[in-house]
Amino acid sequence: MLDRVPDVVFKTRVRDESVPGPNPFRWQDLSTQDIFGGKRVVLFSLPGAFTPTCSTSHLPRYEELYEEIKSLGVDAVICLSVNDAFVMFQWGKQQNAQNVFLLPDGNGEFTRKMGMLVDKSNLGFGMRSWRYSMVVNDGAIEKMFIEPGYGDNAPSDPFEVSDADTMLAYLKSVQS
Repeated sequence: MLDRVPDVVFKTRVRDESVPGPNPFRWQDLSTQDIFGGKRVVLFSLPGAFTPTCSTSHLPRYEELYEEIKSLGVDAVICLSVNDAFVMFQWGKQQNAQNVFLLPDGNGEFTRKMGMLVDKSNLGFGMRSWRYSMVVNDGAIEKMFIEPGYGDNAPSDPFEVSDADTMLAYLKSVQS
């Protein structure tokens, strides 16, 4: 088990009104330090944008509990997936995600270095993230919730401990 999140550079897209044309976005690299440095962050990772559990339960519930999670000493709530920035942007629009930051791990580098990259070729997904959540405090992993049954081509996609309610209960327990 890792003590700290790995150092990687995420390839993200940010809105920039100085970019002409119908697509006013530019590439922006975000490092692990940019995202986690000096902050307490809740990150949850899921197999893929637009997939059923991720779209109907995982992301929406974190979005719903966002303010309550933040009130417990959390600076940011991040959803990570092994998808590119374009897919994550369109998924965020479709989900009407206003608060949770959707972080693309397009190459799966962060996920691989976390030890959470799994083969989901049995579903035609290729390499994806196993479902998990964690609290990261200035780069140090404070607590991790990893779904049971981790492994390549797992017969199921458990969703029992990486959910927003489990995270909220943990945050409340360490607050008191």
